[in-house]
Amino acid sequence: MGKPPDGAFVPDEFQLQALEAISSNDCLVMAPTGSGKTWIAEQAILSVFQRGGRCWYASPLKALSNAKWVEFSHRFGAEHVGILTGDTKENPDAPIIVGTTEILRNQLYDVMQRGGDLRCDLVILDEAHYLGDRDRGVVWEEIMIYLPVRVNLLLLSATIGNGDEIAAWLSTTRKKTCAVIREEKRPVPLFPLFLHPSGRMMPLMESRKLYGKVTEYIVARKTRRLGKSAALDFGEVIHLMEAYDLLPAIFFLKSRSECDAALKSCTRLAEKPSDERFYYDLEELLSRFPFLRQHRQLQCLIDYRVAAHHGGQLPAWKFFVETMMKKGHLRAIFATSTVAAGVNYPARTIVLFNSDLFNGHEFCPLSGTEFHQMTGRAGRRGLDNIGFMLAVPGRFMDLIHVKKLLYEPPDEIVSQIRNDFSMVLNLLLSQTPETIRDIFENSLASYQHQKLNLWKEFLRHLEFLKAEGFVDASDRLTENGIWASQLRLDQPLLIAEGLRTRGFPEKDEKLLAALVAPFVYDSDQELLLDKRSISRKLSRAFIRLVRKLGPLTERMTESGFPVQPLYFWTSIAVYAWASGEDWDAILERLGVSDGEMAMLILRTADNLRQIASLKETHPEMADLAMKARDAILREPVVFEWEG
Repeated sequence: MGKPPDGAFVPDEFQLQALEAISSNDCLVMAPTGSGKTWIAEQAILSVFQRGGRCWYASPLKALSNAKWVEFSHRFGAEHVGILTGDTKENPDAPIIVGTTEILRNQLYDVMQRGGDLRCDLVILDEAHYLGDRDRGVVWEEIMIYLPVRVNLLLLSATIGNGDEIAAWLSTTRKKTCAVIREEKRPVPLFPLFLHPSGRMMPLMESRKLYGKVTEYIVARKTRRLGKSAALDFGEVIHLMEAYDLLPAIFFLKSRSECDAALKSCTRLAEKPSDERFYYDLEELLSRFPFLRQHRQLQCLIDYRVAAHHGGQLPAWKFFVETMMKKGHLRAIFATSTVAAGVNYPARTIVLFNSDLFNGHEFCPLSGTEFHQMTGRAGRRGLDNIGFMLAVPGRFMDLIHVKKLLYEPPDEIVSQIRNDFSMVLNLLLSQTPETIRDIFENSLASYQHQKLNLWKEFLRHLEFLKAEGFVDASDRLTENGIWASQLRLDQPLLIAEGLRTRGFPEKDEKLLAALVAPFVYDSDQELLLDKRSISRKLSRAFIRLVRKLGPLTERMTESGFPVQPLYFWTSIAVYAWASGEDWDAILERLGVSDGEMAMLILRTADNLRQIASLKETHPEMADLAMKARDAILREPVVFEWEG
């Protein structure tokens, strides 16, 4: 194993090829995690910046965008870099903008409406495989379709199975070359290991076949010749890995609760000796986020150098854990698969306990893309000669499937474009139905000969918008349609109806925040709460809004459009927070996690920001929405990103 020798950085050939390509055309770069795609982005930005040009760097996650903002601010100077994520808006006129893909897509809507041009010379889409994401791929595809041809497009991804097809589609749609730069070699080779139930560590593979002892284990398991396995002790696994110099490690677990529970079995680990640098970095972070001093998992991190990282936690805690891991202070983190999707802190070893994954809807066998995302975190460039994947046997571990994934390419991307009311309203701002049909003809869906009925679905949405008075008989947006198009939300029609019928509170910012909350919650969990503890004012306001929306909700349902239920508990939660109630008291009363509450508030704030954009048509509501947003955006939900 060991550490590679230090030396001056020398760019790889694929990096130089990518820079040459993006200087005059579009370029898709596919290279393993940690191989230097960010270096390509930085050099491409530098080249444009030095010529007085402007760049837009878009990522799928707010946390990633924030991290890149800090990184680029150090690289290019804070005065030259801005950020736009919905939560954060800083230096928006800077020549280098970092933000989320949704914000970039919205800017393109505005550009098309004005009939102008995007103030940009280079757009970089990081994690470009999100084009195939079931829920958000539509945003990526829209950007690629709407982006002015003058603007060069750089796509970065570790995992696209049909990159040549994506590039060919872009070349056809944008009428300019899209070069494909492919690097297959991992910067740090991956060595797969197996933890035998006996406690022995052994290779998983031998000459592209399963190692003999591994095959024997599989046979014994199938023929039930194995005894009942004892409950897994994560502390013992870490102790064993420490003996083999396999730390730091990322343990990928099935659920948030498993990640939290795993910490309990680490309390038998030997405590780490005092480390001056550890305590210096720890204190520096805690001085920035003093509310984390009371975090229930902090002592475990300090004593045993392990931590849990998942969507059920506060954004600040996740940032804290990521920073301590990047600085080399942690033995291991227990994480759900979300940590694989873009968060930049590799480890020496990644540990897999399952060969399936919850995709947001159901448990499915790991895909090639998901597996490559996870194993891409194994091996730290400049610190490790080899990265390791340790497969641990268990009920949900199919070693045959893992073996197949080791040699399987990433999944092919399939178009996820679809119509919704927000898209239709925004396209009608600048387009006629005929030109919209042309846009659909230029989609990846059309290129892949998918029978998505985009045009038929568009017409169905159009007819409903006409019936509701958002579009006139000439297929142009009415006055209501124009301002409703600015509500770039999941449920623009319902919120527009709430504004049209004056169903939202018009004087109380706390009530407004509370009544916007149900529109952002996309799960199906209803909480039964003691009615005696609920504000009567809130109950009356909620019932009034639901009644105002009832006729539109019925018409949408009758026309076959999905309508998400409005869950009252979300209003109770946000009202309590906006009213100044203690964070922990709210969580205890509702039985929700830090992360769920934080996400509810952040999404509510984003919807309020959209209402606040209606300054010309609804000035009083816009002003109240900003006050409501200010009432809920405070620690521990938000925190300052600093270098």
